[in-house]
Amino acid sequence: MAKQFEFVRLVGAERRVGPTLASVSRHWRQKEECFLFISPHDDDVVIGGGLTILSALKEKVPVHAAIVTDGSQGYCSMEEKPNISEIRKREAFAAFRTLGVPRKNVAWLGFPDNQLYRFQGRRPATEDDPVQSHGYTGLQHVFTELLRRVRPNQVFVPTAADLHPDHVLIHQELLISCFHAAGEIWPELGEPLERLPYIHELAVYCNFPSAPMLRIHAPTWAMQRKLRAIAQFKSQKMISRLLEIVERGGPWEYLRSLDFSLYNPGVYRDMFDEPPRIKHVFR
Repeated sequence: MAKQFEFVRLVGAERRVGPTLASVSRHWRQKEECFLFISPHDDDVVIGGGLTILSALKEKVPVHAAIVTDGSQGYCSMEEKPNISEIRKREAFAAFRTLGVPRKNVAWLGFPDNQLYRFQGRRPATEDDPVQSHGYTGLQHVFTELLRRVRPNQVFVPTAADLHPDHVLIHQELLISCFHAAGEIWPELGEPLERLPYIHELAVYCNFPSAPMLRIHAPTWAMQRKLRAIAQFKSQKMISRLLEIVERGGPWEYLRSLDFSLYNPGVYRDMFDEPPRIKHVFR
């Protein structure tokens, strides 16, 4: 196992290797670095990004995490059913504490588990909505406010290729919220971001839709700490089996970066132009 972190970045034919994220990143902004991890459920980014979090903290990068759902559908025994949300909340804070993320940097958003379809977009809030501010609710509302408050320059979220519909929907809502957060819309939610944050996908349950661009190889101490963090989710009866899978996978994590570009019709123009005719000259 590695004695220190090692990072390998692939871009086309380029392969860059370094001992820190800063040494291989295309996005590094030195003292302005701030990472935000969006976790659909309490355990997702610990499983898919625990080593990434540890490597960032080692480089003195502020790390924030937001757990989107309340865990209310995650009970594995009838005895825990009435209190499972609070149980999983305690486990989540313990897991992030094990990784070294300060308690004040972990937000428990509290959207109802497996019911996120009710909170797509942004709409006026009612008294019954569990998550609201400024008279509104919805994932885009809350994500935009979160992004403007934390002001990350790099954001990490499970890939939309994951089977869980909560992962797919949160991925979709987060991406448009990044555009909202960098625009002038909804000024009550805070000052717009100076630029769009860079987005990276984590793999949790399924493979990426295309090849990742960054590999992290962690030292022994980091891998052991990640395993201890995952072990905090004791209410999940399959935790021992999950730990075996993660440990067997080894001290590696992979990231897939997403590139945003606005529509440019010039990209397609040449595809439809007639190819130049070849003139034959006979002498």
